[in-house]
Amino acid sequence: YNFQQNSIQFTAAIDSSGNDLNIPVKIKIENIKQRLNDSLIGIPYKKYKIEEVLVFIDDSKNDFTKFTDSINYKDFKIYSKGKLKFKPKSITSGINVKKGKLYSDEDRNLTFRYFNNLKNFKYPSINYKLSPNKESLIASIYLNPKERFSLGFDLDLSHSNIQDFGFGIGGGLGIRNLFSGTEILELNLKNTLGASRDIAQSDDQFFNLFELGADLKLTVPRILVPFNKKELVPSIMSPKTQIILGTTLQENIGLDKQFFTGTYQFDWKPKNEKKIQFKLIELEFVNNRNLTNYFNVYRNSYDRLNKIAKEYNGKTEILNENGDLLIPNGTSDFINDVLNNETILTIDDEDYKTINTIKERYDRLTANNLILGSSFNVNLNSQKSIFDENFYQLRWKVEWIGNLINQFLKLTNSNKNNLDQNILGGVSPSQYIKTELDYIKHWSFGRERVLAFHAFTGFAIPYGNSNNIPFSRSYFSGGANDNRAWKAYKLGPGSSNNINDFNEANFKLAFNLEYRFAITGSLKGGLFIDLGNIWNLWDDVESDDIKFNGLEDLSEIAIGSGFGIRYDFDFFVFRFDTGFKTYNPSLEINDRWWSEYNFKNAVFNIGINYPF
Repeated sequence: YNFQQNSIQFTAAIDSSGNDLNIPVKIKIENIKQRLNDSLIGIPYKKYKIEEVLVFIDDSKNDFTKFTDSINYKDFKIYSKGKLKFKPKSITSGINVKKGKLYSDEDRNLTFRYFNNLKNFKYPSINYKLSPNKESLIASIYLNPKERFSLGFDLDLSHSNIQDFGFGIGGGLGIRNLFSGTEILELNLKNTLGASRDIAQSDDQFFNLFELGADLKLTVPRILVPFNKKELVPSIMSPKTQIILGTTLQENIGLDKQFFTGTYQFDWKPKNEKKIQFKLIELEFVNNRNLTNYFNVYRNSYDRLNKIAKEYNGKTEILNENGDLLIPNGTSDFINDVLNNETILTIDDEDYKTINTIKERYDRLTANNLILGSSFNVNLNSQKSIFDENFYQLRWKVEWIGNLINQFLKLTNSNKNNLDQNILGGVSPSQYIKTELDYIKHWSFGRERVLAFHAFTGFAIPYGNSNNIPFSRSYFSGGANDNRAWKAYKLGPGSSNNINDFNEANFKLAFNLEYRFAITGSLKGGLFIDLGNIWNLWDDVESDDIKFNGLEDLSEIAIGSGFGIRYDFDFFVFRFDTGFKTYNPSLEINDRWWSEYNFKNAVFNIGINYPF
């Protein structure tokens, strides 16, 4: 425990020829230097065992004196001023410095990590001193509790495809040591106001978008299951159970959705570089409150429908003064007329098929979603600190949704809809399996030069009670953090040419390579190439140009390239990237390469921090 670094001596052999690049090095550990009278003498290092572990808990500004209470718990003695406010087990279960063990820096660091992860104490400290007989050590652990109640506020500004400008105000209330076992209860509220020129308001308000959200989270620093009282995951792995309930309400945003979420999850860290998350229960209910706004939001679908109506519609009462379909009555009446064979269109006509596709997408995107299942997530990260630029990250996730609830509905002979799907409260529970693999690798060449690589693949396969994936769980391509030569949701699926306002699918491939370098001071630069696309796989779509039919469809991987200017503000990086369409799979085969490689077709992206 009293090791001195100057006791380490190195001796390197010298290769006079200069040809041997592997030079042997000898390491010698010398004795510890101690002063005896007027001279220094060397004494061999000695291994010390821990004789006693003392824990001092005080909340009076680190005044660790005059303790009035103490208890003995297992091999620990815990001191406090007044009655101990923590359950002894919640304090000692993660202490790796134990009576009878040899002194170890690793045990000390693991104990530090345990108390830091509890988020109940300020800067814990561990001190050692020789016992009176000089043959062993007494370890003293000093813990200063944080304030039990905490209150915080935040403000953020935002911009997106939906809102021109928005700002959010949030507040959070935290309660530590809720049940005397270092549990933490957090209540967070968030209110966002936004402005959009696309929303018509009779009173001409500037802020015409609104979103209100709240979530309640309980964190317990152990794996909490009712059927097993044993320690399923040791405290050294920083296990925790989180129970989260949340809701969000939107107004004038899309279909004015309301979300209800619930999660019962376990997290633990087998190693510093490895994290595991298991969501035993993952619940999401999406309620679309404003279905009549569908064709105001999905304008591509409306334009295609309106174009066909100008040729085949015979009813003037469903048109406005400009001869366009009214929303929502005109659009719904014309769709019904076509599909009920009340126009001259027949099932074999392409326009009939187009309208049927529009109706199927309308039904899918306006349907309420009930998502209930489980997921398992593994994260590997070799990065030692934020300054480490030679590292890799690997994330693997699998989620299985809807099995138990649909099996229950099947056994109880529940009601079914017109598609022969189980329904609960008028909603068909989703059923699918989804898996993702995400990989990041950085190579540092010194002088702030970094080569960064990113690869992603993921797919979600519907089965049983579902023919497709909920919109919120599907994939999109394009945007500031994906393929930067296309806007978000504007790439794919497959070789299709941006047929919908929000293009999504259930299978995705993405690859990114970026070279980053310093320009001057905090100003940085980057050169990048992005590859990827989305496709439909094993679901209910029929069009071949948006389906993944085999390896030959890899020729539909879009390629974008470009450059970026970034400014490092230390606590975040402001990023401006310009992407050029290098290979566009939606064009004719002979026109796919370089035909849109110009500033006219470039996409300008603004982002915060690096995309990978």
